Amino acid sequence: MMPISVEQSVAIIAVTALCTILLRALPFLVFGGRKEVPKVVSDLGVLLPSSIMAVLVVYCLRNVNFAAARNFLPEFISCLVVVGLHLWKRNILLSIGLGTVCYMILVQAVFV
Repeated sequence: MMPISVEQSVAIIAVTALCTILLRALPFLVFGGRKEVPKVVSDLGVLLPSSIMAVLVVYCLRNVNFAAARNFLPEFISCLVVVGLHLWKRNILLSIGLGTVCYMILVQAVFV
């Protein structure tokens, strides 16, 4: 792997910063000074979070092998932990964080 120069590093940081600023300014540029959010945007705000979560679940579980219990039990148990914690505490960060910790413990210590 070739190391990158200082100029390349500065260019990468500058492009990243510019893209971030433009993306954050885009809603203000598109919608102007209107106080009310358009219906399409508010509908997307309602639909997208659950859609994204569904896509992430499918992506994470796409390679699960059901041939033997040790192949799918860590994922299954961790999913139950995430769902149970979310139904109990309604805290997405807690649910995902503890579900990840549960999965890592299961695959590294229990289902070795």
